[in-house]
Amino acid sequence: MTRRHEAQDWTALPVPPSLLGESPFWHPDEAALYWVDIPGHALHRWVPAREAHTHWPLPSEPGCCAPRPGGGLLLACRDGLWHFDTETGARRALAAPPYDPARQRFNDGKADPQGRFWVGALDDARQPVAALYRWADGQLESLVGGIAVSNGLAFSPDGRTMYRSDTGSHRIHVCDFDGSDGSRSRERVFAEFAPKVPGQDLALYGGRPDGAAVDAEGAYWTSMFEGQRVLRFAPTGELLAELPLPVRCATMPCFGGPDLRTLYLTTARAGRPAEELAAQPLAGCVLSLRVDVPGLPVNFAK
Repeated sequence: MTRRHEAQDWTALPVPPSLLGESPFWHPDEAALYWVDIPGHALHRWVPAREAHTHWPLPSEPGCCAPRPGGGLLLACRDGLWHFDTETGARRALAAPPYDPARQRFNDGKADPQGRFWVGALDDARQPVAALYRWADGQLESLVGGIAVSNGLAFSPDGRTMYRSDTGSHRIHVCDFDGSDGSRSRERVFAEFAPKVPGQDLALYGGRPDGAAVDAEGAYWTSMFEGQRVLRFAPTGELLAELPLPVRCATMPCFGGPDLRTLYLTTARAGRPAEELAAQPLAGCVLSLRVDVPGLPVNFAK
């Protein structure tokens, strides 16, 4: 049983807010939190022990990032996949974008336990024409199509279950995952949510599933964009907890700190109404909250 949390329990990192923060992960070797600001064209790092914030401008919108075994990061940007050297700030090309970058960009991505990097795209017009890709052995392969906004990638503690969401369809999908060859099977709907009705009061809208993380008990945490909440689901699909937020638009949770019991959450402020931003000054900040159940360590991308 986890304790109930309130919106005021969240605290913000003492760094400037992002326009659209995304893809946070805790780097165990550096004891640091990384995340990207997509429209801000930037990569960020926060080292809590030193209260040190580093910011790297980027020439293209970064959708997500992941650590690499030999150091540095894998960055998925609108203009392709890159190795990013955090010592020098240099980018080295790994793969060209598999889509028309004038119409699509990479979005959510994570490595599986074996180091394959799974990364989805979104269509700028939010049409269901984007795809989910797998980067492995120097090759980028399209595996799932018909996606509007690829999100919610996560893996179960035993590595045998894979989650993904399509934010545009308000659905979270789950499938069986074979780590030996990276194959997926038996995909089905894990959870689905009522779509937003035009003109609907956002106070009556539950949001749509965005980025996600899995904890050590196998529970799936999803940030509900525009829903002002984070949800925690059992592996069976049962809703276990709802965490209210002080901001309307959460984008992605991750677990960090030495014990992986600090829940970090990126949020957004880009394009939000002025009255909403005035009422929610933490919009765009990275929020944190201590939780009872630790998360899983990040997987490194080869």
